[in-house]
Amino acid sequence: MATPRRLRILVVGDSYCPSSAFRAAFEGLAADHAVTFADVTDEPGFVPGTPSELGLKEYMGSPAQVLAALDDHDVLVVQGAPVSAAVLDAAPALRLVCCARGGPVNVDVAAATARGIPVVTTPGKNADAVAELSIAFMVMLARRLPEVIRYVESGGEFGHDNYEGAHWFGHDLAGHTLGIVGFGQIGRRVATRASAFGMPVVVFDPFVDPATIIAAEAEPVGLDELLERSDFVTLHARATADNRGLIGPAQVARMKPGSYLVNTARDTLVDEAAIVAGLESGRLAGVAFDVASPSPATGRHPLLAFPNVVIATHIGGATFETLHHGGEMAVAEIERLVAGEPLVNVANRDGLAARRTGSAA
Repeated sequence: MATPRRLRILVVGDSYCPSSAFRAAFEGLAADHAVTFADVTDEPGFVPGTPSELGLKEYMGSPAQVLAALDDHDVLVVQGAPVSAAVLDAAPALRLVCCARGGPVNVDVAAATARGIPVVTTPGKNADAVAELSIAFMVMLARRLPEVIRYVESGGEFGHDNYEGAHWFGHDLAGHTLGIVGFGQIGRRVATRASAFGMPVVVFDPFVDPATIIAAEAEPVGLDELLERSDFVTLHARATADNRGLIGPAQVARMKPGSYLVNTARDTLVDEAAIVAGLESGRLAGVAFDVASPSPATGRHPLLAFPNVVIATHIGGATFETLHHGGEMAVAEIERLVAGEPLVNVANRDGLAARRTGSAA
């Protein structure tokens, strides 16, 4: 049997996911292949100039920083570093691009496809972290922790009376219905954890077979029914042009009076003006958002006018385990490449297949 060729692998980290976060995952590959680590730095002055650069999103650094580290590598691994057409052209030996995130928005996938280079991703690497945060938000809202914390921090008394909790009655999660919008890897993990708390679970996801939802011991329902029945609603749908403002005035009006809303997905799923109105009317007993519209340059975000609101700084996937898991998933794809096995999470699979068909014709 022929010995697999020694690959040259470049792993490029960034300020969110430094290359050091990948080192442990790549130790096994480094025994048989040349693995180089580099990092890009934030470059606020970079102005995209080419059509390829203009198409990239949510990146850190600049293509020039990636180019400086490239040296005829076979595999390029990034998290947030930009991979433009110029980067791809500078590495004629490149056989694989690994983007250690759910969607390769910082990679010119079309350019990679035109060059016959597969682009693989790491979907679900943050699923456990986001699911756990979603449950934490529910506990915080149910037990009125945002209000309690603000009361204590503003100088409120505590520790003087065994019965002072009488001012802060909340709810158990057990016995209260959870509505999950979006039943992908995160939504399914939320369902498992919610069931452990004793919560009945209903699910809306038109793209998932109802049998799959039932097998997870949840009930498939339409969105309107979910809103009407749920004590807690948590959003886990992928943002698209079609579901922008998915939770708007009509949906808030359908929600159960005194219910709670959690959003750890994307801010575009929610019409924040409708949420403000729901909080003002009391229909919403509280909301917790890991993603929200940008904070204003002056003044406070409108949602922070309410004591029963939690806004976090997009920390859903910000765990060390998430970063390591992304590295492990990238390594698994590289190992498949070495072994000549099919790659799994290929973002441009259809495009590559069409290119091969066209070439054959």
